[in-house]
Amino acid sequence: MKKAIIIILFFFSASLYAQDVYYHTTNKDVYEFLDEFAAAGVIDINTVVKPFSRMFIAEKLMEVSESGYELNARQQAELDFYFKDFNKELKKNKNFDKRLDLYTYKDSLFTFSVNPIVGIDYFMNDSGSFSHWWNGAEAFAYIGNNWGFYASLRDNHESTLLTREDFLTPRTGANYKYTDKGGDYSDMRGGLTYSWDWGSFGIVKDHFEWGNNYNGANIFSNRAPSFAHIKLQLKPAKWFEFNWVHGWLVSEVIDSASSMTFTNSYGTDYRDMMFDKYLAANLFTFKPFDKLYISLGNSVIYSSDGPQLQYLIPVMFYKSVDHTYNATDKSGRNVGQNSQMFIDISSRNIKKLHLSATLFIDELSTDRFFNDTVWNFWSFKASARVSDLIPNTFITVEYTKSMPLTYKHNIPTTTFESNGYNLGHYLMDNAHEFYFSVLVKPFRTLTIKADYLFAQKGKDYDDLGGSRLGNPFMDKVEWENQSYSIRASYQIINDGYLFVKFMHSDISGDVTKYTPLVYHGIQNTFSFGANIGF
Repeated sequence: MKKAIIIILFFFSASLYAQDVYYHTTNKDVYEFLDEFAAAGVIDINTVVKPFSRMFIAEKLMEVSESGYELNARQQAELDFYFKDFNKELKKNKNFDKRLDLYTYKDSLFTFSVNPIVGIDYFMNDSGSFSHWWNGAEAFAYIGNNWGFYASLRDNHESTLLTREDFLTPRTGANYKYTDKGGDYSDMRGGLTYSWDWGSFGIVKDHFEWGNNYNGANIFSNRAPSFAHIKLQLKPAKWFEFNWVHGWLVSEVIDSASSMTFTNSYGTDYRDMMFDKYLAANLFTFKPFDKLYISLGNSVIYSSDGPQLQYLIPVMFYKSVDHTYNATDKSGRNVGQNSQMFIDISSRNIKKLHLSATLFIDELSTDRFFNDTVWNFWSFKASARVSDLIPNTFITVEYTKSMPLTYKHNIPTTTFESNGYNLGHYLMDNAHEFYFSVLVKPFRTLTIKADYLFAQKGKDYDDLGGSRLGNPFMDKVEWENQSYSIRASYQIINDGYLFVKFMHSDISGDVTKYTPLVYHGIQNTFSFGANIGF
């Protein structure tokens, strides 16, 4: 028996050829580059789940290189530029034209790379001048053919607060240490992964996005601070992919029974303890035809004394599980968890055109389908991007609508949040958004993007209280943002950027609640900066 197990393990391990280190989505240029060639039909990628791994990106760059597709001068220059970085995954030694790294080591067993992180974004408008600067370091490593490790630590300082739980901005949230007007925060991300040729498993603390989008996902977005989670990705067939995560969220709800008073040489004090809070989510993706992806999944936010085994089973329909474990109270008390469902469709079947649609369902009742006085709780997003119809030009249109009380929950310990930030779309519920952009890439790694944003938000019925049914969509506009902007960025070296931006914004309504102080009213904001790393 022992010999049989050894033989099975040998053949299993011999078939493994992959390593995963995740490439954060804030470095958008590489993702835009792959999206361009997916639209052209050169490569086929599923973009419903991000981030991609460095190995996946490297393999897709190699597919572009070996495709025989006639690249224009800008595309070829960018491909060569990215190979300076991602050849670390493709080459067995360091004998290639490499990017500038602080330190890189590579042999047949071990690869290690470390780089600094430093940057500043300086703003000026009618409210005055303000800034965001950051510094830190990032590193990643591979051992053998299967193990991957990565870490990124970044300290941040904002001279004035640019994000907060209620602010309607896609900017990633933070747990601040407040200063006089601004705040400091630390962002630590990283993980350990084990990969094989048709799947991977990771223990990570990082962001992830679910749902195709060009201006903010509406299933899971990067709005909340990163949180620890285990993740599983399986690709056992060309037509099927499975993703699953189980996350440890931050409830920020005090558990008075577990909190305690303590006394030591410094005196008597009190320690607050928070309720545990978890997320389980899965996504089944099918590819019935080339370049067409249909994804269906569900999730649950639950709170209990430690992770629950039933939510650690990846393939479950969690709402049904919740009914079994928590819906046994016939007195009508709040004993259940908070579950969601979602579907995403992505098509690149028309050359140079990417169409996608995402539906996030927070609460669904068939009784409401034929009743015009009550509504289900859902968020819908539709996107279209035309790539290279005009050479090196990309035109994007996107619309998002979220019904009242979508993403909301009446039990504080099971809200669709972590650290108080919504896990879904940054506008939250009872809101809609129209987004339009034109992106031009005149030459290697220079991007010039002009965009227009129109967003509105209605009443916050969760704050107002009362019935959770029959709340109309946008019967009164509580907040509105109409903005125009143009931004240019140039990647001088790999992960080294210069950027400049001008934005005209007109934000009205309840700006005190929803908008940073420096953007109240009509503002003309000029900003510029530079960064190395993300």
